[in-house]
This record gives sequence, C-alpha cells and structure tokens, in this order.
Amino acid sequence: MQGRILVADDAEVNRVILHDMLKEDYVIEMAEDGEQVIDKLELYEYEIVALLLDLHMPKMSGYRVISEMKKRGWMEKVPVLIISGEGTVEAEKQCFELGVLDFIRKPFDASVVKSRIRNTVELFAHKNLLEQKVERQTEALKKQEQIIEIQAEQLKKEESFNNLMMQYRCAIMEIETKLKVLNEEFSQEYNRNPFESISSRLKSPESIFEKLIRKGYPITVKNVEKHLADVAGVRVICSFPDDIYRLAELICGQDDIVVLEEKDYIKHPKSNGYRSLHLILDIPIFLSKEKKYMKVEVQFRTIAMDFWASLEHKLKYKKDVKNTKEIVAQLKICADSIELLDYQMQEIRDKIDNDKNGRAG
Repeated sequence: MQGRILVADDAEVNRVILHDMLKEDYVIEMAEDGEQVIDKLELYEYEIVALLLDLHMPKMSGYRVISEMKKRGWMEKVPVLIISGEGTVEAEKQCFELGVLDFIRKPFDASVVKSRIRNTVELFAHKNLLEQKVERQTEALKKQEQIIEIQAEQLKKEESFNNLMMQYRCAIMEIETKLKVLNEEFSQEYNRNPFESISSRLKSPESIFEKLIRKGYPITVKNVEKHLADVAGVRVICSFPDDIYRLAELICGQDDIVVLEEKDYIKHPKSNGYRSLHLILDIPIFLSKEKKYMKVEVQFRTIAMDFWASLEHKLKYKKDVKNTKEIVAQLKICADSIELLDYQMQEIRDKIDNDKNGRAG
C-alpha cells in the first residue's frame, strides 16, 4: 500500500509540480491553506507519511499549522518538511526548533525532493519503531518488577527465607565484632584506630530476586544462598590506604575465616575511576544447633574513595541527568586526584609518626 503525502501550498502551480513528481510513489493529498491542512490531518491522521508544508498560506500560516499540530500531538505522528523559497538561517532555525525535520527549497528539483522525502519517511518510521520497542521493553520491565514484588512478598512470608536473612544478619554481626576487636587492639597498642567507621546492609528481597533473575536462576531460597555473594555487605572506611591492606590481611588471616574471592580495585581501578578493596568471605556463625558458614562481602575504602563512590552512585541511578559524559569525565579526573591525595596524606602521617618516634628515642 502506497503511503499518503499531504502537499500544502497556496500556489496551485507548486501543488501540481509536487503532485506530478510524487504520484508514482505516493497517494497525494493537497491543501491550499492552513485550515485545509488541519482538515486533511484529521481525516487521514494515521495514513499520512509526510506533510510538505508551505510557511506562508492564507487563513492559517504554516507556523500556526505546526503550533496546532503540536497541541494535538500530531508532530510525533507525521513528519513535517517545509517547502519554501525562504533561505534565511533564522527561518530554518525557527522551524527546526518547532520540530520540523527537513527543508525543500523552491524551485523544486525532482531528484532532491524524492530523496529528501524518502529519507525523512524512512528515518521517521525507524524512529517510531525504536520508540515502540523501547515502550514494549519498558512495559515488560514494569511487568517483571511487578512479578518480582509479588514473589518478594510471598517469599517474605516463608520461614526458610526469613531464617536465611537472620543468618546473614548474624554473619554481619560476626564480622563487625572481629573488626571492632582489631580496632580496640590497635587503639590500645598503637594509639590510633585502623578504621573510621563500619556500616552494613542486607539486600532487600526485591534486589535479591532481581539479581537472581538477571543471573538466570530461578527464585528460590536455595539459589539465594548458593549463587549470590553480596546479600550481606559490610563497608569499612579507613583513613589511609595502608590501613586497608593491614586490616584486610589481619581479617583474612584469622583461622575461622575463609577467603572466597578478592578484587583489588585500589591497585587496579575500574575504568571509571572506582577504587575499593572487595573481599568475599565465608564467616562462621554459631547457632543453637549448628555452626554454619555464610558469605559476606566486605568493602574497604578510604574516606575519599567512599565520598567519590557515593557521588558516582547518584549519577548511575538518578534519571534524566544532563551532561552525563562530561560528569563521568570529571569524576574520572577526581578519582585520579583522590588517589594522589590519599597517598600524600599517608606520607604526611608517616612523617609525623617518624618524628614522634625519633623524639621518643
């Protein structure tokens, strides 16, 4: 089926020329003023594949036609090409700002007219297909989120799931206790603390199930424990990089802890500049009837690393952020500066400590 093109121009000769150029490829509708354009659009709203619109017409100008089309939502359905003898940059700029897709200048050249119309129609159709695809994907994601919420609510009520979450909370308490013991010992022996703060979190049921689906595993309590290593998380904030490695070494060296995985993003930062030391540990918990090992992800960062990661996290999960590429580039520069600052501060601390030790000697 041929597409329908609406030619709008108050000069009959222009309408006839365009009709003769395009009649073999399209069904041509014609209008001699702005009001007729609106009438034709109302009649053939879902059939018109392009509108060739003159800017200066009686009763309603091309500009007013575009304004009316925007009000009615037709600009998203019908691509508009201006046919005009005007060659000013201002006129073109104004039309493009209004949503016009292209210009066809008078006098008309058949090959140029056909090419511009064909390209515009194809691009507009491709754009609509992409938008429809995004719409379908968005709808599918919404349905998936709804399913996850329903499954989450169901599993929240199951005793086995609640028992598992209790065990993860116990594992968090165990690792926090071990870290606090080391902190207390350092405070007594070296008169300083190896870390500034500890925070912990347990993934929400929704996050747990979403990650299982993303990994391709059925949503079961068994798969949560078997395939997810970051349900329980502990973050340790240290003042200096060497404190991170010293503390990690002491924790990993304890005979009841099993190190499952280590990712050193301090020595080997991610491409965006992210820096942190990640450990996946098996932590023993002692229940009334058994001793059981639970996975806990422990992240070590300096204060500066944590501040950077917090800002980057906001960018990652906040929608409609403008100048994203520029912000990402700035964050990478900040990450490099933070790395330099961390080690400069560590050197200053070492000089202070050495000076104290020298005077004490």
